[in-house]
Order: sequence, then structure tokens, then C-alpha cells
Amino acid sequence: MYSLSDFDYELPEELIAQFPLEKRSASNLLIVEDDKLVDTHFHHLIDYLDKDDLLVFNNTKVLKARFFGSKKTGGKIEILIERILDNQTALAKIRASKSPKDNSTVLIDDELEVTVKGREGEFYILRFPSDIFPVLDNHGHLPLPPYIDRAADAYDEKRYQTVFAREPGAVAAPTAGLHFDEELLAKLEQKGIRLAYLTLHVGAGTFQPVRNENLSEHKMHTEWYTIPQETADAIKLAKEKKKKVVAIGTTSLRALESASQTGQLASGNNETSLFITPGYRFRTVDHLVTNFHLPKSTLLMLVSAFAGYERIRKAYAHAVRKRYRFFSYGDAMLLKCRKDSSI
Repeated sequence: MYSLSDFDYELPEELIAQFPLEKRSASNLLIVEDDKLVDTHFHHLIDYLDKDDLLVFNNTKVLKARFFGSKKTGGKIEILIERILDNQTALAKIRASKSPKDNSTVLIDDELEVTVKGREGEFYILRFPSDIFPVLDNHGHLPLPPYIDRAADAYDEKRYQTVFAREPGAVAAPTAGLHFDEELLAKLEQKGIRLAYLTLHVGAGTFQPVRNENLSEHKMHTEWYTIPQETADAIKLAKEKKKKVVAIGTTSLRALESASQTGQLASGNNETSLFITPGYRFRTVDHLVTNFHLPKSTLLMLVSAFAGYERIRKAYAHAVRKRYRFFSYGDAMLLKCRKDSSI
């Protein structure tokens, strides 16, 4: 059994990418397959795929989910939306010197009154005075990850969003998808590689640290997803043809594996709190495109389960030596599922 400290590693701070590259598909790509590591560039991903292989993308769209405001008493607050519940209600984290009370009012930009209706675990239930989506557009700020040490600007509003983002609801980008540009997507289709889409709205919980050395004590965050029937059908066809099913990002993988717990992939809407650690048996996905993840994170545990613990350790050590760029705006890997993923 693995414990939290088994997923720690040394990362020089200067390898944490603070800005995106000018061209999305110019990122480095590390191929991790069997006992071989190959350094290449992301636009060469197409060379490792065959006709009728299937790529599954997460088409969620990042919201301008961060607000700055104050309590009626004058104390400053920061709000980060976690999830939209309905057109006027959301779950959110609130950072303040003192926690706001139930049924109190907070002001956004000194003008918009939002009511704190109560608590749901670590989150607050917020009631907005009107449709929340225009409020997000007019008052919200893009929520860059906490390890990017700067405020989001207009360029981030474009680059911290995939080119295929369609369904608003995420507070963090499905970052493996950031490497794809229109040119690369067109080349993939020209080669006969199939593209399919699902939606998983990434929550702020994706950055939630694991605090328990005993992994079985960790409570996984919950995220909402939907898998269209056409995507389920495309996966079924790819498997019948013995073609690769490639999840683009851990969010796509998490949705597909969550929907496959009975042994058959089920389409439709659901919520997932699936926590994948080494020893998990993957049912649907056999290849994964993913960025490099934080030490001691649930995502590092997931990729270790997928490709094999020792293989990921070697890949990350190699990436550090070769000065790969890490995390959301960083470089990527192509992983093959190891059937005995506990090694």
C-alpha cells in the first residue's frame, strides 16, 4: 500500500510554468510507453496515433469565477465559485478575516449584493440577485491556479481556455486540452483519427491538497459530468475495432472511468468522487494525454495508477533533468495504461 509521502518529489520552482507558450502545440511531449521515454514536441502526437483511434476531450468552459468585494461591515472578502447550482445560486469558497454569517449580505465591486444563505461543508451557498452568468462576465475574474504567481490578464482569458470549450461551468481548465490548436485538430481528423467530447466541470477541489498520510482517509472532491450517447457509441466502436481510446486529460479519464464502474460505459449525467490510486483497474481508457502534476496530489496518484508507480517516478525525474515546464501552462506526457498498474 502506498502512502502520501510516496508521491512527493523535488521540483525546482523555476520549472513551474507561469505563462503559456505562444503556440499551443509547441509544448514538449514526453512519450512514456513500456520502459521507454521519448522526448518530442506536442504537434508530433499525431505520429503516435493511427486511423480510427479515438481521442476524448473535455469541452468544459472556464468561468470568470473569482470575485472581490466586502462585507457590509467593511471587511474585504474574496469569493471563488466552486459550482453553479441554478441560475441564481452557487457554491463558493470565501476568504475573509471572519466567516460571514448565514443570511448576511456581501458586496461585489461595492455594488452587487449577494446573500450568504448558509454552509455546505467547506463551501458557502450564495444567492445572486439575478442570472449568475452575466454577473460572472461583468464582475468576475479568471481564476488562475494558486501556483501561478500573478493576476490573470486578457491573454489568459484566451489561453487558459481550450479551443473547443463549449459548456460553461469549470473553475479550472482541463489543461491537457490546452495543447491542441485548430491546426492540430484538423490534421488529426485528416488522418482519420476520431474526436469525441464529454463535459466535466472542473472544481477548485482539483487543487485540494491531500493531508492524510493514510490515503484511505482522504475525502475526494465531487465533480459533475455528462457523457453524450454519441461519445459512448464512439468508444464502443473503437474498442470493437481494437483501437486506442485516448483520454485527453485526467478530467476526461475520471469521467469515463466513473461512468464505467459497472463494467459498461454509461452515457448521461452524474457526479463523481472517484479517487484513483495504484491498484485501480481501468475499464475504458487505455492511453492518456496529461500535464505534469503537483507533488502529493490526487492527480499524481491517478497517473501513477495508470502508467505504473515506478514508471511515473522515472518519467518525472527525467522531466526535471530535461527542464520540462510543469503544471497548467506546462508540458505534457502521453501515457499507456499498464495492466499491472501497482508496479
